[in-house]
Amino acid sequence: MKIDGLFDLQVMMFLLMAVGVVLRKMNIITKEGKGMLTDLVIDLILPCNIISAFYMPMDHSVFVSGVEILIISILIQIFCTFISGILYRKVPKEKRMVLQYATVCSNAGFLGNPVAEGLYGSVGLLYASVYLIPQRIVMWSAGVSYFTECPSKKEVVKKVLKHPCIVAVEIGIVLMVTQVQLPGFLSSAIENVGGCTTAITMMLIGTILTDVDMRHILTRTTVAYSFIRLAFIPAVVFAGCWLANIDSVVAGVSVTLAAMPAGTTTAILAMKYHGDEEFATQCVVLTTMLSMAAIPIWSLIIHSAL
Repeated sequence: MKIDGLFDLQVMMFLLMAVGVVLRKMNIITKEGKGMLTDLVIDLILPCNIISAFYMPMDHSVFVSGVEILIISILIQIFCTFISGILYRKVPKEKRMVLQYATVCSNAGFLGNPVAEGLYGSVGLLYASVYLIPQRIVMWSAGVSYFTECPSKKEVVKKVLKHPCIVAVEIGIVLMVTQVQLPGFLSSAIENVGGCTTAITMMLIGTILTDVDMRHILTRTTVAYSFIRLAFIPAVVFAGCWLANIDSVVAGVSVTLAAMPAGTTTAILAMKYHGDEEFATQCVVLTTMLSMAAIPIWSLIIHSAL
């Protein structure tokens, strides 16, 4: 694990977020532009980043570790779905749906890839891509059901299979297993587009920060949720990996991604389905800010114990 470079990574990510704030305040990135930027990240940049992660020599250890982290991720989703159903029963409906979704669906899809790559290199990015498969499936099933009627199984399967990041994983797996060599110009294009992930993603998160009234962001509910998202869930994952004697890199990626803040889609869905949009944005922003401290702390714990 590249612990020595973590501080530089965090500062770099913070500066990129600050650039996003400035661009949004200057209206260089408009509200409509923010939506287009989100689509660009999800539909093109992240998929290219994922394909690049899988485009590496295949060996037995990589396959075994990939299966391990997939199983861990599935168990995490089951656990998060369970606790989301029992922890927020006394919270008003408009806030409860936000908390349930944000507990099950973290921001690992945006933040997870650059952090995993920064800490563990290309192997970390590969494992992060596998880790995200179950979460992306839950996002389109149980996740959406918190805000509205649960979609039909056929609709869920269709959305999952057509999701650009899932398609990218499928392509990446085929390339890794078959070891097919893409033409140089194509692999270079994919690698260069995927290389934009960290910069564009952090600036996008920065644009979200400008839409929040920071004076009312600290409440009993938002603080309690932040503890669950950034401390309790990764602590459970860490304990499970330690007891099961999981490979240190697999465990490190699993714990780090479990400690990601609330997903940015939380606020988008709250707005679309008449949830508490302001509360959702507060949860996203507060956990994103606190994750700047939580991620290094968990990385140090992992480094010293695993």
